[in-house]
Amino acid sequence: MTLHRLLQFIGWPVVAGLLIALISLLLFPQLRPTLQSPTALDTLPAVSSPASYSEAVSRAAPAVVNIYTTKIVQRRYQSNPLYRHLLDKANTPQRVRMQSTLGSGVIVDSQGHILTNNHIIQDADEILVLLSDGRETSAELVGVDTETDLAVLKISLPSLSAITLGDPTRARVGDVVLAIGNPYGVGQSVSQGIVSATGRYGLGTSSYENFIQTDAAINPGNSGGALIDAYGNLLGISTAVLDETGASIGIGFAIPADSAMKSLQSIIIHGKVVRGSLGLSGRVHPLREEYITRNKLEVTHALLVEVIEAQGPAHSAGIKPGDLITHFNQRPIGSDGRQALNLISDTPPGTTVSVTLMRGEAQLDVDAIIGVREPGSTRT
Repeated sequence: MTLHRLLQFIGWPVVAGLLIALISLLLFPQLRPTLQSPTALDTLPAVSSPASYSEAVSRAAPAVVNIYTTKIVQRRYQSNPLYRHLLDKANTPQRVRMQSTLGSGVIVDSQGHILTNNHIIQDADEILVLLSDGRETSAELVGVDTETDLAVLKISLPSLSAITLGDPTRARVGDVVLAIGNPYGVGQSVSQGIVSATGRYGLGTSSYENFIQTDAAINPGNSGGALIDAYGNLLGISTAVLDETGASIGIGFAIPADSAMKSLQSIIIHGKVVRGSLGLSGRVHPLREEYITRNKLEVTHALLVEVIEAQGPAHSAGIKPGDLITHFNQRPIGSDGRQALNLISDTPPGTTVSVTLMRGEAQLDVDAIIGVREPGSTRT
C-alpha cells in the first residue's frame, strides 16, 4: 500500500469523526465545555503562618523559670501509744519532713522581678528558682495579690533575660499562642494552640477575672508560666485549667499581661495591690426601653446603687441609694458588674472622678474622690 492510499484510508475516518462531533455540539449545546468561575475559596485572602515558632520560643524561653518550693510540715511519731504518750509528755521535738511543689514563673524586668501564681508559693518556707540556662537561686517574696492569684518574686543574678511584653487587648480569637512552663516537673516545655476566647469570667477562681482562654496545653507545673504570641511577646500568665483532675483538656486560662503588670507595679511600690473604691454596693441592671427613650440616654445598662458606705467617697459625693450610675469618668458602666468594678478599682485612690447618674428623671454629674478598696471587700 502506497503512502497516498494509506493517508486516504486513515483520513476519512478522522474527518468523519470531526464532522460528527461538530454536529453533536450544534444540536446539543449543553455538551460544550465551560470555563469555571472563581469559587469563594479563590477569593479568600491567603493565610500565611510560619513553618516554625522557634524564633518566638527563643525570644521568650530564657525568661521563663521553674519554681520549686519547700514547706516544713510537723509530723508526730508513729509508734507505740505508750511511747508516744511519754514523748509528748517529755515535750520531745517532732520530726519534720519537706513537701515540695513546683510551678513556673516569668522574669519581667532586668531587676529580677518574676510573676507567678500565688497558689504556687503560698505558705512556702523556701522558694527556689531554676533558670533556663541552668542557674539556680533562692527567691524573695515581694508580695501577693490574692484577688487575682498572682505573686511577685525577686531574684538577684546578673545577665537576666526579661520577656518582651505584648498587648493582650489586641489578642483575637484564633490567634496562635504558645504556653511555656514546667509541666509535671519534666523540664521546660512548649505547647501550641490558639486564643479560644477573651474576657472570660465567672469561674470563681478570683475576684478579678478577665482571662484569656486557650486550648494550648496547660498542665500541672505550667501554672505561673508564660502564654506568648507567635512573635514571643507575653500575653498572659498561665493560671488554671477547667478540669477537676488538673489535667489539660483544651480549656486553659491565663491572666492578661497588662493586668498582671499593674499588680506587680503596685506591689513593688506599696508592698501590696492598692485598688480604688467608691464605697458603695450595687448591681448592674438593664434599663427599660421607654426610660431610655424618655430621658434620651445613650446607654442600655446602669449600676443601681443599693448600699452606701458611711463617710465613704460615694457618701461624700452625695450619691444615694436608688441612684442609677450610667457613666464613670465619661465611660459607660457597661452591661455587667465586672466591667463596672474594673473601671473603679483600676483608678488610683485619691483621684477625683466624675460620676454621671440618673435620680428619677433627673441626670446629675457629681465629683467623687476615689478611696482605697480593702482586699476581699464586697464594696465597689
